[in-house]
Amino acid sequence: MIKKLSLAALYVGIAFVIYRYGEALLAWFQQSDNIPLVVMMATVMALFPVIPYPVVGGVIGAALGPVPGAIVTWTGSAAASILMFLFIRYGYQEWGTKVLQRYKSVEKLTALFERNAFLTILFARLIPFIPSIVVNLYAALSRVSFTSYAVASSLGKIPAMLLFATVGDNVMTDPRSVIFTILVYGAFLALSLFAYRLWKRKQPAVS
Repeated sequence: MIKKLSLAALYVGIAFVIYRYGEALLAWFQQSDNIPLVVMMATVMALFPVIPYPVVGGVIGAALGPVPGAIVTWTGSAAASILMFLFIRYGYQEWGTKVLQRYKSVEKLTALFERNAFLTILFARLIPFIPSIVVNLYAALSRVSFTSYAVASSLGKIPAMLLFATVGDNVMTDPRSVIFTILVYGAFLALSLFAYRLWKRKQPAVS
């Protein structure tokens, strides 16, 4: 019990620090050339999303460029989702269950998990209609293996992280290309949604 309370206090403390010094942290991202430290801070800010992560990804993309920025942003986001998975599965399942009960989309997610957990996680990451926290919590509370979750979740995050970093870089270098980048991502989402619906249609009904 003491360990859980200590961990919860640490979680709240880190969230407060990010809330209090968020602007200074974003400014630091733009000036730092210590990539491992930037990755670590990106992970922390993805784990404690006081500042929307697209903003963090945009700042990193503007500072490092689209490809390095996307790699750093993706690494931080993927690492945060894996840490959250481990945090819930091995310590806070009761809390995770209570949070999960607030979301109406859980029943649909249950049916999809019963068909193919790997593809469900992958599509949930590609198509951002289901809140990320729902995917994290549900996967951690389910019987899906750690490896399946880590691979599917990390793969599904690549397009969005690339978008955040590219938009951030474009805003600084060529603002006119932002619209084109967003249109390309929109087309990708439409294609992913089509593939998702096609896959769902081919799955047998779950009784």
